[in-house]
Amino acid sequence: MPVLSSARYGKDNVRVCKVHRDEATGTHTVTEMIVCCLLEGKIEESYTKADNTPVVATDSMKNTIYIKAKEHPVDPPELYAGILGQHFLDTYSHINVANISVEVKRWTRIAIDGKPHPHSFYRDGDETRNVEARVSRADGIEIRSSLAGLLVLKSTGSQFHGFVRDEFTTLPETWDRILSTEIDATWKWKTIPSLQALRDNIAIFDQAFDNARIITLKTFAEEDSPSVQNTMYKMCDKILEVAPEVASVTYALPNKHYFEIGEFLLLLAPLEMKKLSLMNHVLTRVPTDLSWHKGLENTGKNAEVYAPQSGPNGLIKCEVSRS
Repeated sequence: MPVLSSARYGKDNVRVCKVHRDEATGTHTVTEMIVCCLLEGKIEESYTKADNTPVVATDSMKNTIYIKAKEHPVDPPELYAGILGQHFLDTYSHINVANISVEVKRWTRIAIDGKPHPHSFYRDGDETRNVEARVSRADGIEIRSSLAGLLVLKSTGSQFHGFVRDEFTTLPETWDRILSTEIDATWKWKTIPSLQALRDNIAIFDQAFDNARIITLKTFAEEDSPSVQNTMYKMCDKILEVAPEVASVTYALPNKHYFEIGEFLLLLAPLEMKKLSLMNHVLTRVPTDLSWHKGLENTGKNAEVYAPQSGPNGLIKCEVSRS
């Protein structure tokens, strides 16, 4: 007999923009978010018996997202997510858990003649500040904060050597290379017992985000990285050091490869290989350096022109927790 093991439902991709106007200074602050709300609770019969009695319409959830954004601060997003989640528990007795995710777009104030403009902004890349909150009657408030979509590159200060070499290895060792990645860093907070406890400590969220961003960029830029693995571990360790309320830190870093034009490519070339039954094709190495044109050197210390790669790419992850 089938059993409904788990269920949640709600509204996704609710786009919200709030403008906070400081009447005293005339300065505006813009916060643009994408919000998702998924509810859990005594909703089984809406699935198993087609009984919609316990269903809070997702359109009502959308309206609630807008109303709570009007009634309460949306900065920091951890506070807004907690307020929104607690609302659903307080309003609907059969709802036990509210899962709220908030993605905040990055709008940066424009500087005119060196002075920040009071109400004009520009989109500063694809970086987002994200929050996932699980507000539960039984377990309190669990929050994960993150920094995502921050694309970084450095043209030197990265190594990779000493790795396993066997019959499948063609990658050469290097003591100097371009390193580029798209930062995805998440820090999980220790469980917060109540919405009031969250309100009492809201300053820690902006501070942790600012520290995590500074640590990430500073470590990336300054370290002569022996590997992405070791560099990301150091980032985690430093975030745990400056944010005692954080329980664990996770990084996921894709390696955005930039290859020298002088490197070899594997290409399929037709050959007379009937005797070996290789379907007349074999993998061969074809040099693609620039020496064919007037002796141009573009390898090693003379490399200046690179080919950005879209894939495949390395993907390195880790989670560092308190012992």
